Amino acid sequence: MNHSQDRIFRPDAARVRQAFNQAAKSYDQSAVLEQEVMERLLQRLDLVRLKPELILDAGAGTCRAIPILRRRYPASRILAVDFAEQMIAAASPSIDGRHAICADLARLPLPNDSVDLIFCSLALPWVSDVDQVFGEFYRVLKPRGLFSFSSYGPDTLYELRHAWSDTNADRHFLEFPDMHNIGDALVHCGLAEPVMDAEHFTLTYDSVRKLLDDLFDTGAQNVIQGTMPKRVSEQNVNAIEDAYECFRHQGKLPATYEVVYGHAWGPIEKRARPGGPGEFRIPASGIGLRKKD
Repeated sequence: MNHSQDRIFRPDAARVRQAFNQAAKSYDQSAVLEQEVMERLLQRLDLVRLKPELILDAGAGTCRAIPILRRRYPASRILAVDFAEQMIAAASPSIDGRHAICADLARLPLPNDSVDLIFCSLALPWVSDVDQVFGEFYRVLKPRGLFSFSSYGPDTLYELRHAWSDTNADRHFLEFPDMHNIGDALVHCGLAEPVMDAEHFTLTYDSVRKLLDDLFDTGAQNVIQGTMPKRVSEQNVNAIEDAYECFRHQGKLPATYEVVYGHAWGPIEKRARPGGPGEFRIPASGIGLRKKD
C-alpha cells in the first residue's frame, strides 16, 4: 500500500526516549513479539563462527538478551546500551552499571575498533538518523567484527495505517525502510557483505483498543506521530474501529509486522572516519567481565 509523503515521518529522538521511559515498567509483560524476534535473531548467530571478546547489545531495552548472550559466549564481556534510562533501570538486578549504560547509539562511548559483535534487535526503527548510527557501528567494530540486527519493514501495521487513513484523525506514520534500502545504507557507511531476509508475523486482537494499548505499553506508539495518550480520542477510535473491521477474520483483528533480519561485517581495511566534537570515550578494558550465570 502506498502512502503519500505527507503521511509519514521520521522518529523524533526526544519523543522516542520519553515513550520508552514511560513504557519501561510494562515493557517486559507486553513485548511478546519483541521477545520472539530477539530469540530468532540470537538463533541466527548459530550460523556464524565467532568468539567475541566484547559484545555490544545496542538498543538493549530492559536487557533481556544479556542472559542468553552470557550463556552463549561465557568468556565475552558484554555491554548493553540504551538511550532510555528507565528501560535500563528496569533491567534485572543482575545487570549492573558496568554492563548496562544509558547512551545514544549515534554517539557510543567506545573506542574505535573495540567491538567484535554488535547485537541490535528492533532498535533501528526508533533512531532518527540511521546513517549516523551505522557510521558509529562501523567505527567501533573491529575489522571482521559482526553487526547482527533486526528491524521492521514497510508492511508493518499496514492494517492500522489503512484504517487510520480512512478517518480524519490527524496522525502520520513512521516510515520503515525495506531491506534493500537498509542494505544500501550499510554499504554506504562502509559495512561489508550485508545479507538480509524478512518474515511476517501476525498478532491478533479482539479490538483496536487493545492493539493501541499494546503499542503504548511497549513504547511503540512512536509508529504514530504525536505523544499519543493512553487513549486516542473516542471519536477517532470509533472511526478507526469501523475502518479496521474489513480485516477481521475468524473473530479477530490482525496486526501484521514485517521483520527484517540481517548482518554485515566490519571490513578488513577500514576507511578513516574522524570523530565528531565533544566525544566521550571509555576504554574497552574498563568494561567488566560478568561470570556465567
